[in-house]
Amino acid sequence: MQKTLRILGTRGVPAAHGGFETFAEYLALFLVDRGWRVIVYCQEDGSGPVFNDTWRGVERVRIPVAQTGPKGTIVFDWKATAHAAQFGDLCLTLGYNTAVFCSLLRLKGIPNLINMDGIEWSRAKWGGIAKTWFWMNDWAGCWLGNHLVADHPQIKVHLESRVRGSKITTIPYGADEVLTADEAPVRALGVEPGRYLTVVARAEPENSLLEIVQGFSAAKRGYHLVVLGNYQDENAYHQAIKSAASDEVLFPGAIYDKTVVQALRFHCAAYVHGHQVGGTNPSLVEALGAGNAVIAHDNRFNRWVAGDGAVYFDGEASFSEQLGPLLAEPSRLQALSGNSRGRFLREFTWPHVLAQYEDLLARYLPGK
Repeated sequence: MQKTLRILGTRGVPAAHGGFETFAEYLALFLVDRGWRVIVYCQEDGSGPVFNDTWRGVERVRIPVAQTGPKGTIVFDWKATAHAAQFGDLCLTLGYNTAVFCSLLRLKGIPNLINMDGIEWSRAKWGGIAKTWFWMNDWAGCWLGNHLVADHPQIKVHLESRVRGSKITTIPYGADEVLTADEAPVRALGVEPGRYLTVVARAEPENSLLEIVQGFSAAKRGYHLVVLGNYQDENAYHQAIKSAASDEVLFPGAIYDKTVVQALRFHCAAYVHGHQVGGTNPSLVEALGAGNAVIAHDNRFNRWVAGDGAVYFDGEASFSEQLGPLLAEPSRLQALSGNSRGRFLREFTWPHVLAQYEDLLARYLPGK
């Protein structure tokens, strides 16, 4: 019998929205090449009946949802779970934000592995109702999943406060290795290859954007800081960041073209990662895959991902103090770049990550 997997919890494939969608795309294509039948649930805007099609050998169940935003996501997740519950196939649920719905799979005896993405309820951006919802679903996912995947050892530590450690496997995210890139997209933004730093992050306080821009702008650097992301005029935090920026800081907006983003990564002098919470962040892994020298916020999550071969900061003054000597010493930047690529090759290549997933999934196939 052909091995079969249903993937829930993402907007669908091909990837167009975020890290989970990218992972779902890579995993689905990897397993199809290995002889699996893979079905991915895809959220469609609008209304109408559920319909099916195939993309590069991956079967897609496409579910129209009229609602938008978080409400639409909840409706989609419920419809996708109810559809999957009609079958006896192994399921992989990416994220726990609506894990309570997985009770339907559990009641029907359908094996379901859950990637417990981060500690969402701890994020400062959420209000009380959202925090409570995420906290409840964090617990629900731990109870309802047949097995849990943690994307970071510290996420496993968190989950072990809820369930036994033998129920949890740590598998990080992967990324493409970037060995070359055209300089044209970089020059089109008005920056010189090798003479700028990049930041790729949502403009939220927990990602240290204000501290990074303030610290960079505290002195003339002779480099640009290219800050990717969507900055809105009506958002006070966004405007505080832009107001703190010197004329060496550029805000080109949110860029989703993979070719442009890879070029910006590959040709930068260093990548700055300000995330303070979460597990293995895809943006940091992508920076390692591009061989970027990494300057990261000093916390237990980033320390494991980037390892000892990165520079760490904690706050505006710390970032500024680290930056001056680092930019004045190109040989040190080069050494940090080599450290990043070595760390990537040891832990985060897609073949390594996806093979671990296949081995784990195969253990939970019905009939095993």
